[in-house]
Amino acid sequence: MQQFQIRTSHRPRPLPSGRWTMTQRWNDLLFAHWPIPVAQMAALLPEWLDVDTFQGSAWLGAVPFWLDRIKVRGMPPIPGARSFPDLNLRTYVRDQYTGTSGVYCFSLDASNLLAVVAARTCYNLPYYWADMRMEQRSEREFAFYSRRRFSGQDVIFKARYRGLGPNSKLAENRSGTLENFLTERTCLFSSNRAGQPIRANLHYVPWPLEEAEAEIERNDLASAIGIRLPNVEPVLHYSRRLAVYIWPKELMRPVLAPRPVAVAVSPTG
Repeated sequence: MQQFQIRTSHRPRPLPSGRWTMTQRWNDLLFAHWPIPVAQMAALLPEWLDVDTFQGSAWLGAVPFWLDRIKVRGMPPIPGARSFPDLNLRTYVRDQYTGTSGVYCFSLDASNLLAVVAARTCYNLPYYWADMRMEQRSEREFAFYSRRRFSGQDVIFKARYRGLGPNSKLAENRSGTLENFLTERTCLFSSNRAGQPIRANLHYVPWPLEEAEAEIERNDLASAIGIRLPNVEPVLHYSRRLAVYIWPKELMRPVLAPRPVAVAVSPTG
């Protein structure tokens, strides 16, 4: 597999210790985001996560894309996992132990059953097997369809979207902008089977973002978790492709504050 140079200058903290476990390439992503009241979002999060906000709002994102160049360190290519569509519903959080910012996914859907089982087993992510189609209409225009399998309710996402090409404003992706808030996230949080907080560290170069247009014909992702989207147009971005490195999951523990040391004092006189 082609190796990608690791750049670290844009990261808010150093690369994680140890060696990455997996690399993937994410392609032709649509980022569709809606502002959500903080209290509504907080009610859906594990107690150890706080809502991260921009301009006083939490943000909920639906992100369809497709993966390829999937490589697990030390293993041959995974049969049947050469490339496949993916879809996630995500929000932005900080953990209460270290204050680290990251992504929390309410759901992830994929067309590849092996990938679904592996992600649930290795990273405890809420992945679902789905019937998915992604058709390329032009260089930067796509039609995306997903319907979750074996679900008690219909969970369908259907959209057409296209990137509008690079521009200098989004290419900078400066700190303090909404684009930076939504994309520069280097941790993926979840919980293990015992309910304990875990995270997987990520690394990638800054997202190559473009403005986008989209027609979202149906979106059941938010209602499936009990959120009603506001009656506003979503904030839209497109990204052509990005190489991503993923570290093993790790159990998070509270940072212990230093304790005062008791000193015995002998009476004098």
